[in-house]
Amino acid sequence: MSKGFNVPDKVIYVCTGSKCKKKGSKDIGKTIRNMIKEMGLKGKVEVVKTECTDRCDFAPVMSFQPNNVWLHHTTEQQAQKTFQEHIIQSDKQV
Repeated sequence: MSKGFNVPDKVIYVCTGSKCKKKGSKDIGKTIRNMIKEMGLKGKVEVVKTECTDRCDFAPVMSFQPNNVWLHHTTEQQAQKTFQEHIIQSDKQV
């Protein structure tokens, strides 16, 4: 039996379906992972690559949980801003 695993406080889902990937989701996920590492949030915030979210017309798509914030037609700048608002600033308000 395994010892279990850490459950992060917050999760960011990044669609890596073919259309989202073509429109930059892989780079967006990498940028967010780097931000998590640089800010010392590893283990507290996790990026999860998902297969198709069935929202291909809105690619690239990502979601910030537990706030249930969804981004569509996402740019790296939008992803970074939303990370600041819903990951960093929401922690400061608690």
